[in-house]
Amino acid sequence: MTRTLSLFAALALSASVAHAQPYPSKPIHLIVPFPPGGGTDILSRLVATRLAEANKWTVVPENRAGAGGTIGIAAAVRAAPTGYEVVMGQKDNLVVAPWLYKSVSYDPTKDLAAVAHVAYTPIVIVTNAESRLKTLADVVEASRAAPGSLTYGSPGSGTTIHLAGEIFKEAAHIDIRHIPYKGSNAALADVLAGNVDLLVSSVPSAIAQIKAGKLRPLAVTSARRSTSLPDVPTVAELGYKGFDVSTWYGLFVPAATPKAVIAELNTQVNKLLAQPDMQAAIHEQGAETQIMTPAQLSSLLDTEYHQWKGIVEASGAKVE
Repeated sequence: MTRTLSLFAALALSASVAHAQPYPSKPIHLIVPFPPGGGTDILSRLVATRLAEANKWTVVPENRAGAGGTIGIAAAVRAAPTGYEVVMGQKDNLVVAPWLYKSVSYDPTKDLAAVAHVAYTPIVIVTNAESRLKTLADVVEASRAAPGSLTYGSPGSGTTIHLAGEIFKEAAHIDIRHIPYKGSNAALADVLAGNVDLLVSSVPSAIAQIKAGKLRPLAVTSARRSTSLPDVPTVAELGYKGFDVSTWYGLFVPAATPKAVIAELNTQVNKLLAQPDMQAAIHEQGAETQIMTPAQLSSLLDTEYHQWKGIVEASGAKVE
């Protein structure tokens, strides 16, 4: 009887393996936590298109925007851990937002599994090309002359970009009013129209208008200059030593997703990122590729998640 049961079990296992479908056997949905047109959306659609072309997969980007990108992350956390729901997370909604939003219920270090790092990008401070503000020093001088008279837009409260603006205000001891928008496109439109004085933005979101001569970049907030904007000084170079705020983008899945699926996704994404044409396409958008293993991305997330708790507390910023 025991031998018979063992034989049946072996046959059942063989049948299961024989009929198991390789991953992926159906469309992969890539959750984009911000509206169309912004830096996250641009990079997500680039990755989705190239991943589909290279592997004959179907990868469908889905914008699920709102609340500083936390709605899209929450959707990914709730998704079935099968590898068919992937999210393009970034520093904004994984590292910063959990310390800003009281309503955030997820812990990204526990509820998500890292898949692949996609890109790193500085943050840029820009103004309308016709603005009277020609330099960052002009911004500081104007703000000190009339505190609260200047405004700056961001793609939303609780983003790294919002915090970059607040941290600069604190470093420069100035008062500039923050105007949050629902994504980068709306913020860009208002600075182009002259409705806000400044825009703090990811480089991918603003670079097209900078290259078109419609926006004047004043400074980047990262420790080193952007390779896409090599003539634009860093905030640190302009007298604020040690100033360094940047952002990054990476793919994540629900925590219980099989490791074999994560490994396959990481392998295919990293193959893309190693290709010169993909690197050029990402660089064209104002970002830089950074290849990582899932373990390296997980370590980056964990380190910055705990670092930014103190940064957010020191800034005094809160979002209800």
